[in-house]
Amino acid sequence: MPADLAVIGLGHLGLPLAQAAVAAGIPTLGYLTGPESGALTPAELRRMLSGGFRPATDPAGLGRVRTAVICAPAPRGADGALDLGQVATAARTLAARLRPHTTVILESPVPPGTTEDFLRPLLEEISGLRAGRDFHLAYSPSRVDPGNRVHGPANTPKVIGGLTPACTESAAAFYGRLTDKVVRARGPREAETVQLLETNYRHVNIALVNEMAELCHELGVDLWDVIRCAETKPFGFQAFRPGPGVGGHAVAQDLAGRPGRPLRLVELAQQVNNRMPRYVVQRAATLLNEHGKSARGARVLLLGVTYKPDLADQQGSPAHEIAVRLLELGASVSYHDPYVPAWSVLGRPVPRADSLYEAAADADLTILVQQHRTYDLQGLSVKAQLLLDTRGATPTGAAHRL
Repeated sequence: MPADLAVIGLGHLGLPLAQAAVAAGIPTLGYLTGPESGALTPAELRRMLSGGFRPATDPAGLGRVRTAVICAPAPRGADGALDLGQVATAARTLAARLRPHTTVILESPVPPGTTEDFLRPLLEEISGLRAGRDFHLAYSPSRVDPGNRVHGPANTPKVIGGLTPACTESAAAFYGRLTDKVVRARGPREAETVQLLETNYRHVNIALVNEMAELCHELGVDLWDVIRCAETKPFGFQAFRPGPGVGGHAVAQDLAGRPGRPLRLVELAQQVNNRMPRYVVQRAATLLNEHGKSARGARVLLLGVTYKPDLADQQGSPAHEIAVRLLELGASVSYHDPYVPAWSVLGRPVPRADSLYEAAADADLTILVQQHRTYDLQGLSVKAQLLLDTRGATPTGAAHRL
């Protein structure tokens, strides 16, 4: 069966799109661009293969599809700006095989203007085709939320911004096969800026409650009770909760690399969120001191080292920096995570606790870094000598909360 769709990049963006397309009955070619490829269980792979999915490393098949979606990662580079190198590689690979009337969509998180000023010239120069005339070109924010059991591709509206009205409609026709609602932006720059706004909204609001967590601790105020009460307001407020740091693949963009275009609030939010692992370690050291123990030589157990609950993805997880800082203080660090069978920090393996309750009872301090559903927090609070809850997940009074 010939593929109707090519997903270029099977990482955290491309793999969910490929799964959604196969589930919708669309024969899909998954082009592997590199080591970023996401993980599938054998059962998931079997279901996708039986539904018309074909993984490939040979780019020849890219020239035989009606729609190609670029989902290559765009990580933050050494200068703090997004690195578009993998997007460029994916674009060149596609352009060399691009046929007229193909719809090309970019889903990678990129700065506004990338589709028109960066991607379009690459595609046109190599293919010899003209965007908007010979092929359709559009941008769509990915809106992937791994592990979300309520909102998936089918019931999450898709924003589309095409180079021309015809480009928008072609992309909308494709996404209309996957989702209940398609939202048309005025153009690719507007669609790219939707992604920018949504990502920065999350980071800024998390930074606000992270600062509130520090302030409320100093004032002796229960922030978690404050949030519980505040979220009853039916308008003008959305509840965010503090944590040990902001993980995940979505990178906040302050556009500082563009002359005269920095987003100062986003820059400050990044500073606040980036210091949270250090604050967690400070709280941990203080707790140990208050109970007559020094951080040096203390046995510290970290619970949950992934960036999101009930997933194995460790991208950007604050657990790594927390472990590094604890080790620098001379603590003996171990961990438990049902989704991570082995974990290394500073090139050295971190001991994994086999028996959770025994490890919590033996540790001088247990830190809940990520709240997995499998954790019985009431039971852990009874077993642990000291428990620091960075997620506000334990029953009131059962642990020391962030």
